[in-house]
Amino acid sequence: MRPFTYARADDAAGAVASVTADPDAMFLAGGTNLVDHLKLGIAAAGTLVDVTGLTSDRIEDLPGDDGQEDGLRIGAAVRNSDLAAHRRVRAEYPALAEALLQGASGQLRNMATTGGNLLQRTRCAYFQDRTTPCTKRSLDESCSALGGWARYHAILGAAEDDEGLQRCIATHPSDMAVAMSMLDARVQVLGPEGERTIPIGEFYRLPGDDPTRDTVLRHGELITAVDLPPAPIATNSTYYKVRDRASYAFALVSVAAALEVDRTPDGPVVADVRIALGGVAHLPWRAFRAEEALRGRPATDENFRAAAEAELEGARPVESPAGGNAFKIPLVAGTVTTALRRLTQDPSATDGVPGESA
Repeated sequence: MRPFTYARADDAAGAVASVTADPDAMFLAGGTNLVDHLKLGIAAAGTLVDVTGLTSDRIEDLPGDDGQEDGLRIGAAVRNSDLAAHRRVRAEYPALAEALLQGASGQLRNMATTGGNLLQRTRCAYFQDRTTPCTKRSLDESCSALGGWARYHAILGAAEDDEGLQRCIATHPSDMAVAMSMLDARVQVLGPEGERTIPIGEFYRLPGDDPTRDTVLRHGELITAVDLPPAPIATNSTYYKVRDRASYAFALVSVAAALEVDRTPDGPVVADVRIALGGVAHLPWRAFRAEEALRGRPATDENFRAAAEAELEGARPVESPAGGNAFKIPLVAGTVTTALRRLTQDPSATDGVPGESA
């Protein structure tokens, strides 16, 4: 590990000022991702500014826009385990609680923070191996996953060069961020120019011509909180994750979905729906095309699958002797169908857990 200086600020504004003044400085919170990268040599910090205790570790009611309903404000220092166990999160945003519980071991959830979870970097094996070329580490290098082991890699939104050739197919690893995307979360940020609010749909960026950047955050900007707006649809939501082993594994494909169904004499009809996908892109992928295809349509497996397939029309899987990822296309369609089928069930026929039969 390279030497670095450790510092603590008195408050969030002081931490922002310290990092802004030093181009080699970084914020340190739970450290469950950054410390690994420092050890691997894929991140280097001249100074680590500890922000533990400088942002809120509380989950508070957030007044709604109409002054009646309220959402939640989640402090950036809230631990993943506390967020998953929170009464209102479990009751009103169950997909978020499920995503957190499927995201890591209990020990990691006790350390990882809300702000840090959103800023996780890819777990691409080539990104973490300095002996292999990686466009995400250096724009002067190629992507080793192209033609290499691409089982966990992106099929949507990959970076391309001027000739249309793919450059980076890394995926975003956070389960929580997928659920946050489905919930239209808003990220509160403090920076050298003051506070700003970033809708999560604008917070992450596709790799484009610079795969080294994951978010729109500027140097010195610190996440202080995440707001969840009121979302009645979210009470009937779920997070469905497909992985290579039953626990402590990143998603091959995941789906965060919420569904509102009108029950008509001819059967259930989709009144509203939200879908976000994990394990398929450089960012949590909001499936707007699939959502639009489903609204007003009968809530059937056939329509669920057709909507998912419409979302995937632009998919570009990688074929590789070492392990390609074309299997993700039918896997996404099947996973979306399964998740929405769960949410279509009549709540009166369940034990109170959305989508689970009694």
